[in-house]
Amino acid sequence: MSVLSAEVYADGRKIADATTLADAVTQARASGGMAWVSLLDPDQAELDEALSLLDMHPLLTGGVLRPGQRTKIAASDGKIFVALQPARYDDASEMVSCSEIDVFAGVHDIVTVQHSRTIDVSPARDHLANHPEYLARGPIAALTAIIDEVIGHYNPVLDGVEHDIDEIEEQLSSTDPHVSKRIFALQREVIDLQHATAELPGILEHLEQIAIDRAQITRAPILSDLADRARHMVERTQAFRHALESALQVNAILVEQENSVQMRRMTEMSLEQNDQVKKVSSWAAILFAPTLVGTVYGMNFNNMPELHWTYGYPMAIALMLGTSITLYTIFKRKQWL
Repeated sequence: MSVLSAEVYADGRKIADATTLADAVTQARASGGMAWVSLLDPDQAELDEALSLLDMHPLLTGGVLRPGQRTKIAASDGKIFVALQPARYDDASEMVSCSEIDVFAGVHDIVTVQHSRTIDVSPARDHLANHPEYLARGPIAALTAIIDEVIGHYNPVLDGVEHDIDEIEEQLSSTDPHVSKRIFALQREVIDLQHATAELPGILEHLEQIAIDRAQITRAPILSDLADRARHMVERTQAFRHALESALQVNAILVEQENSVQMRRMTEMSLEQNDQVKKVSSWAAILFAPTLVGTVYGMNFNNMPELHWTYGYPMAIALMLGTSITLYTIFKRKQWL
């Protein structure tokens, strides 16, 4: 386990830097201030030690090291545990990557646990350093700033997804055969984004109620505003999912229409080919009749009576014409010609 930062605050201002979680907690409780510690990739034993120092009940923080944990909040006896899923969007691959940060907030201390360096909560700490009057309110103020930072990082993710949905809608009109795969892939990413964000409004409402109870006030404006932003973000994510479902339906209709057009063209070509075959076959039969007569009378046998008959030639010509005209009439009635 490495300690990314360990700072002690009193009245909203940093009074000391510590090297370990234990030192930070000890100094904070001695001064009546607050310890703010960030831990990187602790194992179960190290996490148990940290939770013991913070006096966190194991049932409150169960499954912290379990991969794929959803965004959630748990609170009991003045202790708060929040699991968050900050997200990033890779526009090239159109993939949403969600990491995890776990936050433990007590009365005098707040500890963040992360499993990679892709998450950075220092901007939240730096922002609060410029507002000591707010940081003086304690761990809930720090936790609010962390959630605010996480929500802020969702905006470019949502913008990236929205841009790709716009591209998909343009792609639909071109009947690109790969668009359905793109829709399916983006749907999976939007579902992951929904899992990461859906519980945020409820978490912020819960935190607002805790802040109201602790400070005996009627409203916590910052938490209310954050909850409104979170609800808007959830609504955008839901709208993305509906848009992708509609795009998938439209794509299916367009593909079906295109297949119908192709089938109609193939049927028309088949019918046209059949007509051509009928015509060729008909003319072949018509021409075959005089050819057959001519072939018979061209065999030059001595004992063919029509060869020496005065009307033999006219009769052969008449037989050829009669047979051809008869076949032509039959094929014409059958609409083969």
